[in-house]
Amino acid sequence: MNATPAEPLSLVINPDYLRDPHTVHARLRASGSAYPLLLPNGTRAWVVTRYGDVRAALTDPRLAKDAVQVREIIARQLAETGQRVQMSHLFPRHMLNGDPPDHSRLRRLVAKPFTQRRIQQLRPRVLEITEDLLDAMPTDRPADLIGSFAFQLPITVICELLGVPLERQADFRRWTGTLLGGGHLAAVEKAARELNGYMAELIAAKRARPADDLLSSLVHVDEAGDQLTEEELLGTAVLLLIAGHETTVNLIGNGVLALLCAPDQWELLRGDMTLLPQAVEELLRYGSPVRLATYRYTTEPVRIGDTVIPEGELVLLGLGSANRDPDQFDEPHLLDVSRSAGGHLALGHGIHYCLGAPLARLEGEVAIGRLIERFPRTRLAASPEQLRWRESVIMQGMEELPVHLRP
Repeated sequence: MNATPAEPLSLVINPDYLRDPHTVHARLRASGSAYPLLLPNGTRAWVVTRYGDVRAALTDPRLAKDAVQVREIIARQLAETGQRVQMSHLFPRHMLNGDPPDHSRLRRLVAKPFTQRRIQQLRPRVLEITEDLLDAMPTDRPADLIGSFAFQLPITVICELLGVPLERQADFRRWTGTLLGGGHLAAVEKAARELNGYMAELIAAKRARPADDLLSSLVHVDEAGDQLTEEELLGTAVLLLIAGHETTVNLIGNGVLALLCAPDQWELLRGDMTLLPQAVEELLRYGSPVRLATYRYTTEPVRIGDTVIPEGELVLLGLGSANRDPDQFDEPHLLDVSRSAGGHLALGHGIHYCLGAPLARLEGEVAIGRLIERFPRTRLAASPEQLRWRESVIMQGMEELPVHLRP
């Protein structure tokens, strides 16, 4: 067993890391099975980076996700450094922050609208929104593919599904960016409080005047006498709004950037659009929208590979690192849209596998496919080194992606 490192490695969220986290991840994979990190918000967590270890950890019941326990661990760590943060709005109760049997119950109550069959019924609407967005994008000057397209498509779709007015989308983007940014917890708690307050008002309105939308259905869901509690309802609504667009924003943005930086792969896909479904899997692997899975904690000492993580420690699982592990994928740093990328962990694994995976795949296929078909000569309007990446521990995505759209 490897000796535990004396001091945690400080994870510095600087432009170099954001632009190229893979160099750091490769160093961590080489250093051992798990390594302690000091995160920018002042908390400590162990990061697991090797594919086999990450995949196994995603199904290990000793790595729990109970929101109350995570809050207590973070509060204890911060108290040790003299920090006091109000955490009542952080880590709400929903299926991503829960363990069986609560997790199983919550997932069952909200899963029906996200089956493969039901999601495929959305294809015409997703295509319609995509065409409208592409119609509105400028071709006489650089266009921001993130703000004008990659963000707009999934936020429109999930807001329509939930019955959330699109007029607050600027707030949604700001709140989500703060919540997933990994910055100071006081700012994160403030964003969570504002988002929760808005969603609570909307839930009250849906209860008084139900509509034909998912949020109204969640308010009144009843399966064998089982219903969501008020806390569960609020947490689930917030989760669906955030998770329902975040992954796809980065799938589209990171995917298009990867293709534009590998023109041979762009042309290969353009020449054979039947490759699109497996190309989306490769783009998920290559540019993992989620860099690190959300917090877990050890309920007892847990051996991961050659390292034992003590009880009561936070753990982050490196999905992005696992998807670039050369022990699992041949030449993982090369983009190959003809690759069989099955087994990637971009959307998780096990009981917390992304509920919205079918929707993310559908939106990615439609968005990237139609962009290539309508603007086959699209080029970057800035060098990759000039791009600004989001300052997030969890998510991997760009603030903007300037492109020249050329028919």
